[in-house]
Amino acid sequence: MDTLWLLCSACLVFTMQAGFLCLESGLVRSKNSINVAAKNITDFTISSAIFWLIGFGIMFGDSVSGFFGISHFMFGEKPTASLTTFFIFQMMFCGTAATLVSGAVAERTSYIGYVIITITITLLIYPVIGHWAWAGIYNGNPTGWLEQLGFVDFAGSTVVHSVGGWVALAAILIIGPRIGRYDVSDRRIPGSNLPMAVLGAMLIWFGWFGFNGGSTLAWSDNVPSILLNTLVAAVWGGISTTLLKYFSDGYVDVLMIINGVLGGLVSITANCHAVSSDQAFLIGIIGGIIVFYGDKLLEWKKIDDAISVIPVHLFAGIWGTIALALLGDPAQIGTGLSRLDQLEVQLLGIGTIGLYSFVIAYVVFKIINRFYPLRVDANAELIGLNVAEHRVSTEVFDLLSAMHHQQQKSDFSSTVPVEPFTEVGQIAQQYNRVIDKVNKEIEQRDQAFSAYKESEFRKGAILQAAMDCIVTINARGEIIEFNPAAEQCFGMSKRSVLGQNFFVLFITEQSRPAAMNNLSQGFVSGDGLVLKRHNIAELTRSDGEEFPAEVVITQTTDTTQPSVEYTLHIRDITQQIKLQNRLKQLAYNDPLTGLYNRTYFMSHLKQLINYHQQTPGSVVLMFLDLDQFKKINDNLGHKAGDELLCEVALRLGKVTRELDLVGRWGGDEFVIVLSGDISLTTAEQKAMDILGVMRAPVTLAQQNLVVPTSIGIAISENGQIQAEQLLQHADIAMYKAKQAGRNTYRVYLEEMVEKSLQHFQLEHALPDAIKHNQFFLEYQPKVSCETSEVVGFEALLRWEHPEHGLIMPGDFIPVIDESNMIIDVGEWVIEKVIQQLSAWRDAGATLLPIAINISGHHLHSNTLTAYVEKLMAQYGISGELLEFEITEGVLTGNTEESIAALKALKKTNIRLSIDDFGTGYSSLSYLKKFPVDVLKIDQAFIRECSVNVEDAAICKAIITLAKSLGLEVIAEGVENQEQLQFLKQHHCDVYQGYYFSRSIAAKHVMTLLEQNLSVS
Repeated sequence: MDTLWLLCSACLVFTMQAGFLCLESGLVRSKNSINVAAKNITDFTISSAIFWLIGFGIMFGDSVSGFFGISHFMFGEKPTASLTTFFIFQMMFCGTAATLVSGAVAERTSYIGYVIITITITLLIYPVIGHWAWAGIYNGNPTGWLEQLGFVDFAGSTVVHSVGGWVALAAILIIGPRIGRYDVSDRRIPGSNLPMAVLGAMLIWFGWFGFNGGSTLAWSDNVPSILLNTLVAAVWGGISTTLLKYFSDGYVDVLMIINGVLGGLVSITANCHAVSSDQAFLIGIIGGIIVFYGDKLLEWKKIDDAISVIPVHLFAGIWGTIALALLGDPAQIGTGLSRLDQLEVQLLGIGTIGLYSFVIAYVVFKIINRFYPLRVDANAELIGLNVAEHRVSTEVFDLLSAMHHQQQKSDFSSTVPVEPFTEVGQIAQQYNRVIDKVNKEIEQRDQAFSAYKESEFRKGAILQAAMDCIVTINARGEIIEFNPAAEQCFGMSKRSVLGQNFFVLFITEQSRPAAMNNLSQGFVSGDGLVLKRHNIAELTRSDGEEFPAEVVITQTTDTTQPSVEYTLHIRDITQQIKLQNRLKQLAYNDPLTGLYNRTYFMSHLKQLINYHQQTPGSVVLMFLDLDQFKKINDNLGHKAGDELLCEVALRLGKVTRELDLVGRWGGDEFVIVLSGDISLTTAEQKAMDILGVMRAPVTLAQQNLVVPTSIGIAISENGQIQAEQLLQHADIAMYKAKQAGRNTYRVYLEEMVEKSLQHFQLEHALPDAIKHNQFFLEYQPKVSCETSEVVGFEALLRWEHPEHGLIMPGDFIPVIDESNMIIDVGEWVIEKVIQQLSAWRDAGATLLPIAINISGHHLHSNTLTAYVEKLMAQYGISGELLEFEITEGVLTGNTEESIAALKALKKTNIRLSIDDFGTGYSSLSYLKKFPVDVLKIDQAFIRECSVNVEDAAICKAIITLAKSLGLEVIAEGVENQEQLQFLKQHHCDVYQGYYFSRSIAAKHVMTLLEQNLSVS
């Protein structure tokens, strides 16, 4: 079965030779197609002969230090059926490498040059590097030096394809580009038969199944997945190059589709046995991208690769060999190396094989080229290698020769020869008909020349402007000529307007007197319609529609003639005016909402401020930001986001005056300017009006949503604050509105700058806080309401800055929440808490659970659960000693994702708590979905629970709700006996706050547990 499969695979690989023949024949000009066919069969015969004589022995014979073989020459004596099959399969590979090189240098290399190139690669290069990488693949015992290091190139991305690419590059650099290839920028020499080229690509694709599938050297369960990976990579390689070409140049290039498919095939060849189909999809896409930009690189460097061998086989082959280390399954690779070590070996193999292949090829070709030119002369290249190399003419060549003879002799009286029943013969026959027609036309032209001369002035002007409306009038304005374009434009036939006054018919009533005056003065006055000038006039059609037109007037009679005639060259510029208006709108307006864009807005804002520097008055700037816009875009799609932005623009138009300036600043940010006699009170009232209209529900994607808005207000009185600074002030105030809970407004105050600066300084000081151990933890006791015993702690983060001293949590916690270090800080806290629990355990203390606050970013990350499990295992701490607190707002942002994250944590036995419960906007029905253990009542409700009816009701409702769901209730911020008594009365489980103790350092915790006393 294994032998049969390998023989079938060898046959499939052999079809690739036919594929390369079709591909190269289709991509070269027809004058070289026979030469391509000759060199293809020659490549295969010579490479196969050399491989039989000596190549197989060098590649797979007994190894000399892993560098080359010295046995099995002429394929040895009495080989087994298995070895014979393996030899045939490897012979196909050798032929493939040789064919690649000759295709790259097609259309300018002599036949002997092809033979020299083939001998060089199959004798000096391919078997040597094949020994390095594959010497032991038949018997399973690595003997090549690269093979022993762990280099893997499953089916030859590097050994076959990159080697062919390196040798092709050396040959191209020595032989040079084809004549005319780079004479004109972006000019490509077209192929003669793209369908033939596509057929070749399909045959190559078909043969590649044997190329990759047969490299298993046996029929196994891996073969179907290898074939699938081969197919997937080829498909997506072709798709990626097609899309890149379309988006880059605006059309689909058949050649780029072919190259993309082949690039995908080359990319997957080294790794098809060790990757999954989705990884093959990625490898194919990247392979296509490499081919696309590799082709552009060759174009930029003016390296003329006739069939794109270098980007397809060299560049994609390198990528495929690297991709094995990056994406391959180590178990399937089977070298025992780590991914990094495997990558180093792959890069070593690519480098050494590439260096050896290129240097050997370049030196050999350079030496031979000095004594025997590998390239044909210029004349042979121009007439085509079919004739120059093989003395075989074609119908096209014969036709071109006859046409060239006619051109040289300037004799078109004789016809060119016609080969019947062929396409070229039909072209020649049609060409003869054209020649006959041209001769008749020349004869008729000579006969009509004298008649044409009599009307030269009038008819010449009409011919010069035939694309426009052309109207000829006499000195009285009566129409003499009216061309078809004029009939279509004005809606009247020539017959109906001849002899009528043009100005009465087609000039508007307002402009008619001035136009008639211009006519009476011969169109030489300085105003209105003037000779030989582009005049803009309002004209009217037969149905009364007015339209703008560009009118150029010329005098069409000789100055010596008594009767004067004028020709009006008229062009309807309605579309041009519309385009100008549209461009003006695009320059000043946001294309989505129609509001003013940033450029116009800033320009107008500066004008208003400059105006009020001279005239008393104020300029008020409002900066608006939609608070939930990103969530809408992420969850409902960008179309819904665009609909929301348009709805916001519509609502802002309803609550602003016509003289107010409303613009879209960008994204989900809007700006409004009020100017004149505007007070701060008026501005605040306007902000409340805007918030009111923005709070109305909006229907997006069949869902009713409320999108809160944050507004910052800044004022410039009498132009004292410039535009950029005013915008900065409004932006700062807007962020203060967000910090105040969103869905509100804030007016800029001077101290906000200091807060903003402090926020900036703290954000940039964060990295050093962890690095230099500026953070530390304190622990606030959690006390049982029933027994007054300490039942746990909450870990609270503190920051001791070397310059600013102890920074309040309210100042730096929001900075951490908004920074990209939120997960780093969170992990630091978790590790310190677990280390502390381990230290207390080692000191013999009784361990109580410690609560840790977890941010939304950390909860929804992919690393939290694994990180906690690792630390618990490292320090031997049970999950029951940890409690994670998550705010209510985090859970309602993405319900399904939150549930999944919480369930993962619950598997570690960690308790989960909802912090600040009651302050969010979520539905209580969500609560039963979350696997939580504890509800914490926010201190905002505890502060007046004993004296405020509303707060008391909220606290009781939360306690009742928690009890009904089987959850523990913790009250935070308890500061007096009355609050504690209220909580005991209503069966709250646990409390924490200053009434019992402030947060304490870790070193005082054991003392507190021993004494159970307050250390306030």
